[in-house]
Amino acid sequence: MELILKNVKKKDYPVLKSLAKSLGFEIEEKIDKPYNPEFVKEILEAEQSIKEGKGIRIKLEDLWK
Repeated sequence: MELILKNVKKKDYPVLKSLAKSLGFEIEEKIDKPYNPEFVKEILEAEQSIKEGKGIRIKLEDLWK
């Protein structure tokens, strides 16, 4: 049988982990990362460059030319 716990609070995790160990359960931690870290870095750098005035403005009507 498999049991999945979701949205466990950080303060409750050690208690659940020690309980599972004492009962002889196998513990498998899986942390989902929804985005590629390199992609996130590129987006944050782009936002920073726009704040610094390094971006290019294009009028909406010129976008499809």
